[in-house]
Amino acid sequence: MMEKLLNLPNIEVGKGVTFRPKNDSYEMTIRFRMQNMFGLTFNRNMNLTSTDAQVKRLRLRFNGYIISPKIVYSIQLGFSSYDTEVIPNGNMNLIRDAIVYYVPSPKWNIGFGQTKIKANRARVNSSSALQFVDRSIVNSEFGGDRDFGFFGEYNYGDFDSFALSAKGSITLGEGRNFNSSEVDGLAYTGRLELYPMGRFHANGELLEGDVYGEKSVKMMLAGAYTFNNNAVRTQGMKGAILDGMHTNIGSYYFDFILKYRGFAFVADYMGRHTPGTSQPIIDGNGEFVYTGCGLNVQTSYLFDGKWEVALRNSTMFPTAEAQPYVNYSRFNQSTLGVTRYIIGHSLKVQLDMSYNHRSEVPAGLDYDRWMLRFQIELGL
Repeated sequence: MMEKLLNLPNIEVGKGVTFRPKNDSYEMTIRFRMQNMFGLTFNRNMNLTSTDAQVKRLRLRFNGYIISPKIVYSIQLGFSSYDTEVIPNGNMNLIRDAIVYYVPSPKWNIGFGQTKIKANRARVNSSSALQFVDRSIVNSEFGGDRDFGFFGEYNYGDFDSFALSAKGSITLGEGRNFNSSEVDGLAYTGRLELYPMGRFHANGELLEGDVYGEKSVKMMLAGAYTFNNNAVRTQGMKGAILDGMHTNIGSYYFDFILKYRGFAFVADYMGRHTPGTSQPIIDGNGEFVYTGCGLNVQTSYLFDGKWEVALRNSTMFPTAEAQPYVNYSRFNQSTLGVTRYIIGHSLKVQLDMSYNHRSEVPAGLDYDRWMLRFQIELGL
């Protein structure tokens, strides 16, 4: 009986269901998560303009190793309409991650397949680990995305002393599930993370808010750059296809994180430019490359490990060349969020309210001002 009990699957909320045979020849952890969201948007006169009620995310993950713990794999599938929308070339978006890593030691690893580009913090963070219902407008426009190619990572240091991580990739450049490109050119990404006071506990650099409750001040400073050679989409790895055109796109990212005893502060600065030209890139269908930058700042405090209050301010600054196409000179969104953590980020209830303001909007052009959202996150 004891032998049977020892070989039963290991089940833990937030960490999935793990299977491992007696000879340890492989390991597989199965996890699922869902986000059920309800939202309302209002115009400047507080008239309801839209109601949003949906299973926003429904994901299934498989992680583990095969033959040896040094050969690691990660698979993630998405099933909601938000996840599976058709990309511009007609391919489906069901596959989110499908990558195999060689991990000879905790210090470094290399991978081949499809996964997130290690560019900006806000995008690398899982959507399950956010302290608001969704990521900021700055990340939505300028943040990186998943892509297919080769990935590498080197880590130095631990929790009690100076540490750093260097990450890089060479990928197709057209984003997830694009599969093939008729235009020559790849995307090259490099990222450097510095931890002056040691690493965060429990992978805190990948979790918004100080859920762990750092006993000493922890800090991360990071910078990254992506050069997408001959990009065919308006956001490089995302966005619409530029009809009959391609251009070089450079994206830059700077991140700062500070956490201490339930308090957390995060700042993200990122932007996009088109190296070699100052002219706006616009095709015959009106699709254009948004050049400019954005700043996102958010802070929070977690009370008794259960209730968290968070504030976020996000501002977009398009270049003068892009302003006629985005129809504003500045776009600001301020958000107040309240989260009730039941089992960390694995089971939580979230409510947030946002106010949008755009400067120098053309006469007669209206937009939604207020947004109220409620969401339940549940993951095994």
